[in-house]
Amino acid sequence: MNPVNILLVDDQPAKLLSYEVILQGLGENLIKAQSGREALECLLRSEIAVILVDVCMPEQDGFELVSMIREHPRYQNTAIIFVSAVMMAEPDRLRGYEAGAVDYVSVPIVPEVLRAKVRVFADLFRKTRELERLNAELEIRVRERTAELEASSAQLRQLNEELERRIDQRTREREEALAQLFEAQKLDTIGQLTGGVAHDFNNLLMAVSGSLNLLKKRLPPDEKMERLIGNAMQAAERGTALTQRLLAFARRQDLKPQAISFERLFDSVEDLLSKAVGPRIAITRRIPQELPPILVDGNQLELALLNLFVNARDALGQGGTVTVTAEANEADHPSSLKEGRYIRISVSDDGEGMDEATLTRATEPFFTTKGVGKGTGLGLSMVHGLAAQSGGVLEIASIAGEGTTVSLWLPVADTAEEPVPATEQRPSLASAPDVPAALSVLVVDDDALVRLGTVAMLEDLGHTALEAASAHQALDLLAVPSGIDLVVTDHAMPGMTGADLARQIFASHPGLPVILASGYADLPDDPAYVGMLRMTKPFTQEQLRDAIERVQLERVAAA
Repeated sequence: MNPVNILLVDDQPAKLLSYEVILQGLGENLIKAQSGREALECLLRSEIAVILVDVCMPEQDGFELVSMIREHPRYQNTAIIFVSAVMMAEPDRLRGYEAGAVDYVSVPIVPEVLRAKVRVFADLFRKTRELERLNAELEIRVRERTAELEASSAQLRQLNEELERRIDQRTREREEALAQLFEAQKLDTIGQLTGGVAHDFNNLLMAVSGSLNLLKKRLPPDEKMERLIGNAMQAAERGTALTQRLLAFARRQDLKPQAISFERLFDSVEDLLSKAVGPRIAITRRIPQELPPILVDGNQLELALLNLFVNARDALGQGGTVTVTAEANEADHPSSLKEGRYIRISVSDDGEGMDEATLTRATEPFFTTKGVGKGTGLGLSMVHGLAAQSGGVLEIASIAGEGTTVSLWLPVADTAEEPVPATEQRPSLASAPDVPAALSVLVVDDDALVRLGTVAMLEDLGHTALEAASAHQALDLLAVPSGIDLVVTDHAMPGMTGADLARQIFASHPGLPVILASGYADLPDDPAYVGMLRMTKPFTQEQLRDAIERVQLERVAAA
């Protein structure tokens, strides 16, 4: 137990000595003062727990001293015991209590009483100080704990904000993914429908154009009649171009990709593109000479460029600039592309641009912002289909009022550019006397109009034609010896496709040639079909004649 300071104030040394003797057994520090001035000096130097003050002192009595002590903030609650050598009346006692005394001890002093009173107030002082210390420590702990709770609360708020941000981000990502999935499913459905419509439309065009060709050859010369037939044939050709765009969007056109130098390809079509956009629109090209060749169907790429330039012309209106840029990009390509090397071909204009809603629907088939009769809405759809079917991707960036940039990412060819022969020299039938002029040809197609048109074209060429409405019917005809020299079959037929029919014919009738006619590109990658002669629907009589001649020449070469 730590001792506390007890101040003894009396003007008589003997009485101070007696107080000291009585209280020394308490084990406390006893401090003596013989006047009020000494007492105040002691109070300023030390912390006092209990004060014993004589009431009657010559310079300053106890009441005055106690009043001064109580004025000091540090000693307003210090225990003060008055010691009086005379009997005090009740008014004097009240005066002492009012001055700040807590107790009285009368002379003669009873030592046990004095010790007991001082011990009580000394212990009370110690307990008060301990309580103050504990309260201070408690306040410190409370502040620390409050600070920890505030820090934890701030951290929790931060975590909640971060969690909310992540939830919002994930929600947006999920909504975007669902929107992309929905768009992909919608485009896939539209593509399947478009491909089917294009196939049926091709069959109709096949019958129309074939019949018109034969009719033109057989009618007597008549300028008016020839003009009408020519008009109808031109409409059929426009329909053929339309179906090619539909098939391009549906990614079902028959592509012939090869290594192409984009610089040379653009050189060959620049005049055509310039005429397509007109004299009020300038064409700027940024195509480096060292650009590697790209793997693409050159004819379809030319058609795609024409579509993009026509769109740019319509967006520019009164005039402007169309810029063609080509650059090799090794790494910074869209994430949807496979790893590899790509060329980015961009066609930019400074025209009216597109708003966000229009940009979102730009590649949808039949969607157009042009007036009635000024566009089919298939131009960008065709370019989109070409890019996807060629292993690339189409990107469109546009700002309303500033212009549009359409970018085609196409793969770099592994081989050098294939040379384009000026004229293809091949032997004619006249130099092959063993080749029969007339053949027996089996025509296989589930569409009666197409069969009728193909048979008519064959008979007009001097051949004999047999008809089969399905692959199974064709196999039944081939099972009976009939001297068939050639089979011309459609590919997309119910039950058994033309490719499957060709496989069975090769197995059962080796050496019997098959010409596969189709507007689709989804033929199997079976090595057995590699090198099979194919024609794209709708084909003309001239194309059919050339295909038959190739078959005849190949048979002579193999003999």
